[in-house]
This record gives sequence, C-alpha cells and structure tokens, in this order.
Amino acid sequence: MLYLGTSGFSYQDWVGTFYPKGTRRQDWLRYYANEFNALELNSSYYAIPSATVVDSLIARTGEDFLFAIKLHQSMTHDVDVADEAPFTAFNQMLQPFIDAGKLGCILAQFPYSFRYNKQNQDYIEKVKGEFENLPLVVEFRSIYWIKPEVFNWLRRLNVSFCCVDEPRLPNLIPPLVEVTGNIAYLRFHGRNSAKWWHHQEAYERYDYTYSREELQGWIPGIEKLENQSEKTFIFANNHWKSQSVDTIRQLKLMLD
Repeated sequence: MLYLGTSGFSYQDWVGTFYPKGTRRQDWLRYYANEFNALELNSSYYAIPSATVVDSLIARTGEDFLFAIKLHQSMTHDVDVADEAPFTAFNQMLQPFIDAGKLGCILAQFPYSFRYNKQNQDYIEKVKGEFENLPLVVEFRSIYWIKPEVFNWLRRLNVSFCCVDEPRLPNLIPPLVEVTGNIAYLRFHGRNSAKWWHHQEAYERYDYTYSREELQGWIPGIEKLENQSEKTFIFANNHWKSQSVDTIRQLKLMLD
C-alpha cells in the first residue's frame, strides 16, 4: 500500500494556494483528506495533542486514512533517558488513533547533533521498547549513521530508516533507498541549500519547489520501497505556500 501526503496541514499560507479562500479552519483537514490518504502530524513535536484534538483529527478523516505522528521534541531533541513521563503521555495520546485503525507509524526525527555512538543506539532501543510493537521510523540528520552495520541493526530491531531528499550539503544524509522495517518511509524536505543552516524563520529552510526532473529521479527508488515493504509512506515537507501539495501531486501523477 502506498500512502502519500504532506508534513502538516494547518498552515495559514495555504489559504488561496491550496485551501479555497473562505474555507473555515476547522474544515481544512476534511478538505485535505479528500485528496490525500495520509498525513504526517508534526504539531505533536511541539505539543502533545489533547484528547479533544485527537478525536477531532480522527473524525475529520476517512476510514482508510492514516497518520504518521512525530514524536515530541522531549524524546528526540531534549533527551533525558530517565524521564518516562513523555513516553507515558505520548502512548496515551496514541491510543485513540490505534483504536480507530488510523495509526500508520510514529516518527522519531533526531537532530544533526544526535551522532552515531553506542549511547545513542541504546537510546533508540529504549524508544523502541517504550512503544512496544508500534511501527517506529527514525530519521537521522548526520551522515555518520550511514553504515551497513547501522542498517543491519535497525533491521534486527524492525525499526524503519527514513529516506530523505534534502540539500546536498556536507555531512547531511544523501538520497539513499533503504528498507529496514515492515514499512518504508520517504520525506521530501526540498533542496534549499542557502537557507538550510542560515535562516531567520524556520519555514525558510523548506521553501523549495521541486522540478519534474528532480522528482522523476526518485521514481525507481519509490518502486523499490514499495516492493520491499508492507506499507510505503511518502511525505513532502517543503510546505511554504503549499509547495508540498504540488510535490505530492506531481509524484502521484508519475506513479500512476
């Protein structure tokens, strides 16, 4: 199964470029779900959604719609091995998605400073254990994780490696195609090299429009991901002015 969507949906700058002007904010997700079959929920990185918010997200999407839910930053960027509270709260938040059959996976996006070493490998094993049998995807930003032994270790854990398309800058992750778990995962971040490390606003990093040729180069890799996994998730994170919507629309046409 192939699931395509964007990283987030609640952007004011999408009004007029994706959401028709006059669309009520509470109707944005329902409008989104009419076109896409998955959403990468990234607001959970900043704050764990309340039960009311979770119920609303579930209610506004169709039966076959799946969510990929990003871990809260306390579990990826402010790592405290001894603190169990965020894991407990996050597991509780996930339960309604599980009960509704709408949890595709959880995504642990680690920062560039999260380097390859035994301590951090142990921490990832802890994260996997905290979420038991839930599908876990890990995204690395440092190239030092790109080793055959790391991929083999992820396969033993049944933890999925997040493939990425991002600027070709020193020590960032190159455009690899690897499947290490039951699901495959690919994120398009854009290739805005000038703004990746130096920007005033966070969105500037993801301000990028892919060409048809750039996306076409990924089609063989996506087919490989599909052939080697039970489910394949593809999300576009170049969200400024709904450029991510265009990215996924182009990919859908190419894959069809």
